[in-house]
Amino acid sequence: MRIKKIIALFFVFFAVFCANAQAKKYIVHTVAFYNFENLFDTINGTNNDEEWLPNGAQNWTSAKYKQKLHNLAKVLSEIGTTDNPNNSPTLIAGCEIENRGVLEDLVKEPLLINKDYGIVHFDSPDKRGIDVALLYQKKHFRPTSYKTIPLLIYKNQMNAKAKEKNDNDDVSDDKSEIDKNLDRVYTRDQLLVTGFLDGEEINVIVNHWPSRSGGEKKSSPFREAAGRLNRKIIDSIYKINPNAKIMTMGDLNDGSYNKSVKEGIGAKRKKEEVKEFGIYNPFEEMFYKGNATLFYRDAGDIFDQIMVSEALIRKDTSTFRYWKAGIYNKPYMITTVGQYKGYPLRHGANEIGYSDHFPVYIYLIKESK
Repeated sequence: MRIKKIIALFFVFFAVFCANAQAKKYIVHTVAFYNFENLFDTINGTNNDEEWLPNGAQNWTSAKYKQKLHNLAKVLSEIGTTDNPNNSPTLIAGCEIENRGVLEDLVKEPLLINKDYGIVHFDSPDKRGIDVALLYQKKHFRPTSYKTIPLLIYKNQMNAKAKEKNDNDDVSDDKSEIDKNLDRVYTRDQLLVTGFLDGEEINVIVNHWPSRSGGEKKSSPFREAAGRLNRKIIDSIYKINPNAKIMTMGDLNDGSYNKSVKEGIGAKRKKEEVKEFGIYNPFEEMFYKGNATLFYRDAGDIFDQIMVSEALIRKDTSTFRYWKAGIYNKPYMITTVGQYKGYPLRHGANEIGYSDHFPVYIYLIKESK
């Protein structure tokens, strides 16, 4: 009997040894989103940038601008390196960007320049002149198409005619179709980028949804329209490829529990709830565990989210799949004293901070051959 036990134990130890010897290795890519909070240069442009000039309300000097770029580059260079120490994010989506020039300055920062980031950026019709964009490491990601899709919202958004127009329009980048007689509210377009990540097709949608200016309830229809538009973009991709790998991300100015996300996009809190053509939102569970990317009226929330399509949460890791998500909030990015202790460290009277949002990220992994 004792000999049998010894033999059994031998086979257990042998099996464990073999399992460890054949441990799978993975390729890991970090995908991040960051609200850059007023990334303006000091040059007077055609947009509404008067506040961010040397003689403007912010007294925005070249020295402050350079410090801002350095601070952003430091954060971006570090996101995801805890579990992926060999690389900063392969894809970085951003918002509150004045123009392409500030992104060109950002990717030339010493902490980022060796990553050789490419830029996808379009000027948006936003009244403040701020845009969304995608940065990508050229050695890993090759964009094949990109376009912006306008969000058509109106001051009389609850008017049946305006609402019907939003709900029935096809996804299109033809801005000539916009009915200018409906008192349009000009906000950020949604950016769709399709390309190949190490040879696999990936679709990225970058968002910065309408703010809560005027109050959450009053402005909610604008973000609900943004959610519906986002879902139409997703469905248009699914129509071409039912197994499409899609990531939609951005500052939504809404939480994961709001109607714009739960009903507009149809995002689910748990993987097992996601059906075919569905969307999984890992940041909903993170919110209910007490995490936050910003503080709104003294309450923490997660407005910055990255959601993924059903194809990215399948168990087979022979192709790229979602692994896990996180919020990057190192101590140096957090206010340590005063009324806003614990909040993200933003610009102050005597200090150039980082942003009023913490960045978010996810990992994509697949087995290496």
